[in-house]
Amino acid sequence: MTGKYLYAQFTAEEGAGDTVAALLRGYGEAVSAEPGNVRFDAHRLADDPRSFFVYEEYVDDAAFQAHLGTEHCAAFNRAFAPHVVGGASTLTWLNPVS
Repeated sequence: MTGKYLYAQFTAEEGAGDTVAALLRGYGEAVSAEPGNVRFDAHRLADDPRSFFVYEEYVDDAAFQAHLGTEHCAAFNRAFAPHVVGGASTLTWLNPVS
């Protein structure tokens, strides 16, 4: 089985950090309940509270594609976009070293 690994980085608009954090908490609960999700870890940078880092892991690409098709994913992105610089996160795809 081949996993799907990524991280997302984004910066909250001025004054929107707590809103973004609250959105992430609810979204993380929904994503973590998906059958193909292995891990969803959202973090706020200690030295820059407007900056966020999210690590996600899925059992395979099909599970990630299923995640993208969920209503909670679409709803999160609609609610999230106005509160982050550029309206979205930057995704980085990862491959395991071992």
